[in-house]
Amino acid sequence: MELRQLRTFETVTRTGTVTAAANVLGIAPSSVSEQIRVLEKSVGVALFDRGPRGMTLTSAGERMRDWAHRLLDQAEQARREVAEAAPPLRLGALESIAATHVPPVLARLGARRPDLRVQVRSDGTRDDLLEAVAAGRLDAALILDTGTWLGELGFEPPPAALAFVDLEPVGLVLVAAPGHPLGGRSPIVGDDLRGHRLLVNAAACSFRLAGDRLLGAEVEQVRVGGVAVIRAWAEQGLGVALLPAFAVADQLASGKLIRLALDAPDLSLRLVWRPDRESVPGLREVLYAAAAPTPGSTPVLTSTVAPHTAP
Repeated sequence: MELRQLRTFETVTRTGTVTAAANVLGIAPSSVSEQIRVLEKSVGVALFDRGPRGMTLTSAGERMRDWAHRLLDQAEQARREVAEAAPPLRLGALESIAATHVPPVLARLGARRPDLRVQVRSDGTRDDLLEAVAAGRLDAALILDTGTWLGELGFEPPPAALAFVDLEPVGLVLVAAPGHPLGGRSPIVGDDLRGHRLLVNAAACSFRLAGDRLLGAEVEQVRVGGVAVIRAWAEQGLGVALLPAFAVADQLASGKLIRLALDAPDLSLRLVWRPDRESVPGLREVLYAAAAPTPGSTPVLTSTVAPHTAP
């Protein structure tokens, strides 16, 4: 078993076909196929089911994928340490929370480890962040979720087991333009929203998933875009919006939006990482800095390893 075979195997699992993997690796498709065959021969089992639509992992392939990630990561760490490189920590965050929640984490981290470099990747797609953490392309990521298990909000977690810690609650509010017919009603329940439009983002959006859990099919959904677009449309009276309180605080304070009396459960700001990567230099400092709400505090860092599928 060679690292190049594992790297080829990991690329095929990511791209789905030999041809696509060959394009990524810059080698001939026949070379990709040969490396996969040699790897399968070395372990004595088939790693892929081959079909007209591409290659899918067997149960043995699923196990090999986790090992491939781990071994390739360890090889890269060894290369960096031998070369006396100081790789930056790679932290991902949803775009909706990058501006508000990442700077305090970086400030606390800077106080703990001023020598540590951190690269921040802001992404609008939670699934891309989770996949990057599972694949080792990110060391940790900040997402929004709820409940006991990763993905309990309603999204599918990646196949690799991930650890997470909940940092703080993120409140949700239902908002509308001043003068909205529901402005004086309290409390509001799902039936009250019949005939009104709920402005939403893509189906995978955390706030849309929260709205689906809370309201079900009781309200018409109109997809308009990200948080900034939803907020602007709500200000113009084009519908109601379920958004994080931090994203509409200024608009509520200025009177551009009003809060409707819907009782919406909080989401959790959740830091996610691969437990087998906790030895990466600096990762524990990131975890402590993220979990410390006040400067100088010493958090008790606990985590739950999420299963491959939520119960």
